[in-house]
Amino acid sequence: MSKTQSRSLLALAGFGLVTAGAAWYGSHYSRNRDSWYRELDKPDFTPPDEVFPVVWTSLYVLIAWSGWRVWCAAPSRYRTAALRLWISQLAANAKWSKLFFREHRITASLLDAIALEGTILSYIDASRKVDRAAAAAFVPYAAWIAFATVLNTEIARRNPLH
Repeated sequence: MSKTQSRSLLALAGFGLVTAGAAWYGSHYSRNRDSWYRELDKPDFTPPDEVFPVVWTSLYVLIAWSGWRVWCAAPSRYRTAALRLWISQLAANAKWSKLFFREHRITASLLDAIALEGTILSYIDASRKVDRAAAAAFVPYAAWIAFATVLNTEIARRNPLH
C-alpha cells in the first residue's frame, strides 16, 4: 500500500469517526425516549421507532463517505467551502436531538431542522463542483431531513403548549 493510499484510508477513518461522534451525540439524547415524547400528539405518518436506526445508520455512512470524497479532491476554494458546509451540517444534525429530546424545545428544533436542510442543500451545491458522487450521496439525506422537518412542523403544530 502506498503512502497516499494509507493517508486516504486514515482520512476515511477520520471522517467515519467524526460522523460516528455526531451520531453518538445525537443518539445519546434520543435513546430512552421519555414519557414526554410518548405523550406528544404525533401525526399518522410518524415512522415507527425501529425505522430510525436503520435510516440513520445508512445516512451516516453516506455522510462520512461524501465528506471523505470531497477531502480527497484537489485543494480548491470549492473544496474548502464544501468541507466547511460538511462540518456545519454535522453540527446542526447533532444539535437537533438535544433540542428536541433533551430540552423539549420543539420550535427551536424545528428552526435547527430548517437550517440543517439549508446547509445540506448548500453542501450538495458546493460539493457538486468538486465531486459529483459526493454531492449525490447527500440527496437521500436531504430528502430525509425534508421529511423530518415536515414531521417536526406537524408535531409543533399539534403540541403548542410543549
